[in-house]
Amino acid sequence: MEVSNNGSIEMGEPYYCKECGRTHQKGKIYQDHFKYAQNQENIEENNEIEDYNEDIESEDIDDIDDIDYDQDEILDDDIDEEYVENEIDERTLDDCIDEVKGLPGVGDATLKKLIKAGFTSLESIAYTPPSIIQEDSGLGEKTTATLIKASMKKLNIGFKSAQDLWEHRKNITRISTGSQELDNIFAGGIETGCVIEFFGEFRTGKTQIMHQLCVNVQLPLEKGGLEGRALYIDTEGTFRPERIIQMAEALDLDYDTVLKNIIFGRAYNSDHQILLAKEAANIIKEKNIKLIVVDSLIGHFRSEYIGRGTLATRQQTINQHLHDLLRLCDIYPQLAVVVTNQVQAKPDVFYGNPIQAAGGNVIAHGSTIRVYLRKGKGEQRVAKMIDAPHLPEGEAVFSITENGISD
Repeated sequence: MEVSNNGSIEMGEPYYCKECGRTHQKGKIYQDHFKYAQNQENIEENNEIEDYNEDIESEDIDDIDDIDYDQDEILDDDIDEEYVENEIDERTLDDCIDEVKGLPGVGDATLKKLIKAGFTSLESIAYTPPSIIQEDSGLGEKTTATLIKASMKKLNIGFKSAQDLWEHRKNITRISTGSQELDNIFAGGIETGCVIEFFGEFRTGKTQIMHQLCVNVQLPLEKGGLEGRALYIDTEGTFRPERIIQMAEALDLDYDTVLKNIIFGRAYNSDHQILLAKEAANIIKEKNIKLIVVDSLIGHFRSEYIGRGTLATRQQTINQHLHDLLRLCDIYPQLAVVVTNQVQAKPDVFYGNPIQAAGGNVIAHGSTIRVYLRKGKGEQRVAKMIDAPHLPEGEAVFSITENGISD
């Protein structure tokens, strides 16, 4: 192992991790490290429970009535000001609506307006800009400001330590793509809580991956799924149930059930596409949606906004659309949003690859993780990690077969 002059480990060199007792490669994150962190946490919790039970068994409790619980303290109104964020949100839609109903100034009329506009949880109110809430619900400026402030207070939104964030990151769930090589560049699969963009030329596998994810998201957790449903927004008319059936049968799944668990929406123009994304907020909780697919993100915008005179308006509209999708990830941390994007060629590039993603910097900044797809030999495709806040650049070779995505 090479060591630099200052004694540090060089990028790409192996090193021993004291936390999990494994050898890692600097600059790469391995899924087994996350699994170890999760398992280790569970082991420590179980040990604490066993020690606690042993202490209780070793003591003679003569009179259980001597244990005094102060119910007034438990039911104190101040406890409503604190909100404990569960890693797995088990609240039902009715529970979320009841929380919204409990906000100050929310009567029956206000509640109906909020529900109709899709604001059915504290998170949806707290994370949405006031102007959007006012526009969608018809509420006044002061009422909206009061609701947002109260929601933020109940959710305890503010600064937190990096350790708290790490505890959350350890429990992030992932969807397998069907290819181990492709999963590896994502450190285990498509992660929830972010927007992931796949861009490339035609026939590079973008839509095939989207179909495969819609099937795999329905698998059990131990098989690389999230035990949830998928919502598919098709802007190009390329969604095919026949392909879903092939992929489902390859995994020994009942294709009727798989098809029923995919909620499909055909977007006929850019306004309709934006509307479908907004309406998705109303059914995510109710339908147990764990994956949203937009295939493709920019197709309608490129055909409807023509010429430099419309470029600024187009980019602003795309930016708002992307932030609607990002906001869904904030409201529902167990949700993954995956979009496909087209490419364009730069005419002034004479050396190197002239292909770049369409949509410019707006889509580049709006996507959390970006992957470039290109053709390989025969059925092979190559995926290159272009940008991710926590993953190194890397490439993976996968195949597109009759059974779906595979190595």
